Amino acid sequence: MTDTRGKARLDELWRRGCEFLGARYAVLGGAMTWVSERHLVSAISNAGGFGVIACGSMTPELLEREIRETRALTDRPFGVNLITMHPALEDLIGVCREQNVGHVVLAGGLPPGKAIEAVKAYGAKLICFAPALGFAKKLVRSGVDALVIEGSEAGGHIGPVSTAVLAQEILPHIRDVPVFVAGGIGRGEAMAMYLEMGASGVQLGTRFVCATECVAHPAFKKAFIRANARDAMPSVQLDKRFPVIPVRALANAATDQFMDTQRIVIDRFHAGELDQQAAQLEIEHYWAGALRRAVIDGDVENGSLMAGQSVGMVTAEQPTADILAELVDQAAAHLAGR
Repeated sequence: MTDTRGKARLDELWRRGCEFLGARYAVLGGAMTWVSERHLVSAISNAGGFGVIACGSMTPELLEREIRETRALTDRPFGVNLITMHPALEDLIGVCREQNVGHVVLAGGLPPGKAIEAVKAYGAKLICFAPALGFAKKLVRSGVDALVIEGSEAGGHIGPVSTAVLAQEILPHIRDVPVFVAGGIGRGEAMAMYLEMGASGVQLGTRFVCATECVAHPAFKKAFIRANARDAMPSVQLDKRFPVIPVRALANAATDQFMDTQRIVIDRFHAGELDQQAAQLEIEHYWAGALRRAVIDGDVENGSLMAGQSVGMVTAEQPTADILAELVDQAAAHLAGR
């Protein structure tokens, strides 16, 4: 009886998100480059969630193939995440249009107006990230259909504000469109809390890395299973003249080497061996290819182990369906106790 009451309440709280996504559960899969490909995306959608392909640096041809291959593995809805800084963004949106992708996520900064218009023009639902209330309101005015608010607890590229603070800042004021909360969510109780605050759903990335269907290298998954929340640290910037885009990842040998690289490059700049632009490029180039080395090749010492602080709640490799069922059961049990 308690379980039934809790699940009924959960269905009520995330009904708007479920209807928007066309999914049984209002759980978006976070788009993780090299990780969120056809196998994991289809597994999330097949299990009742909403998988999202991480386009990353794919060419239009590769994205078209990925969409087709994902469709071969699921008949459930899924979306495509596009990076706004991609030089072929217009062509990638064209691929989504030709493939009739129903949901497009634009990430990596405030999306250009032309991109918003192009997605909306062919009838897709557009999801964008809002790092602050002002941005959220601007995006809603521009016609965005849903928002994701992602806190600094998340893995990969992060902003400066925690999930809990963003939720308090934005959820009470944005009602016109569904809002999905992301960053640091690893259990169903947290999902339920944000739903009760007004969210229409959630987005999880780190929790799905150790899904059985995920193609990440066994060594990459093992690093997640062994890690705790304190191991997932943001990248450190040594000199404000040479900005480092904050990325949260598990500390490893590459993290230490990045610090040494910054020191060496800055010393060379002071010695007049490099101008500021060249020094900046050397620092930025350090991580080139590092994520693929870790995820695909399994080099967990010299690659980038992008992970959110919820990594401490990843304790075993599990089928995607079991992960989602566990989260839903936890959320329902929490709500039944209210």
